[in-house]
Amino acid sequence: MAERKQNDMMYTVGERIRRIRRDRGMTQTELADSAKVNQGYLSSIERGQRTPRTGTLRAIAVTLGVPEAVLLGEGEGHDAPQALETRELPLFGSIPNGPPAQSQEQLEMFPVLRHLWHADRYCLRCEFDSMEPTLKRGDIILVDYRPGVDPAFVQGRICACLVDGRPTLKRVSVETQAHRRLVILRGDNPQVPPMIIDETHDFSIQGVAVCLVSREL
Repeated sequence: MAERKQNDMMYTVGERIRRIRRDRGMTQTELADSAKVNQGYLSSIERGQRTPRTGTLRAIAVTLGVPEAVLLGEGEGHDAPQALETRELPLFGSIPNGPPAQSQEQLEMFPVLRHLWHADRYCLRCEFDSMEPTLKRGDIILVDYRPGVDPAFVQGRICACLVDGRPTLKRVSVETQAHRRLVILRGDNPQVPPMIIDETHDFSIQGVAVCLVSREL
């Protein structure tokens, strides 16, 4: 047994990913597609030629349904996937207008890993395709409730916004044109035109996307 544990500690991150992927019955192509990772990059990680970036490791862990620590092999027993400790957060099908815990639009509760839980967070089910290919219809993301945050403080982040009372999930940026500050909302789908928000619009950011927590295979 001691020899087995010693051998487990010698596995690389890529070897752990490959082993768990195969245990899940997934091909490398399926894991790459689901985690939104380039297959060539994933292949080089599994072969030990590349070290995954933090966001890549998180996406792979979410897709495989294990904590990131399992892939990193941190601490005794982490190479043997164990029951995950979760806590529940409100799950919404549209962006809540107000504190998530007080909203009447709550559909259900959704379990997230304990280290991701916070009272000011909620889960949001993506219903549209404007954020393809980053987010797909049906994806569930974790959102920090941050009402009224200055758009300049979340440049480039995907945010849950309200524009003239209509909810939208877009990537936020701020630009100055002709001495006017404009908020630009862009989808990652190149077929979706950007929204230009000026002082004539009733605009607010309700939350900032943190990470993907569920994707159907």
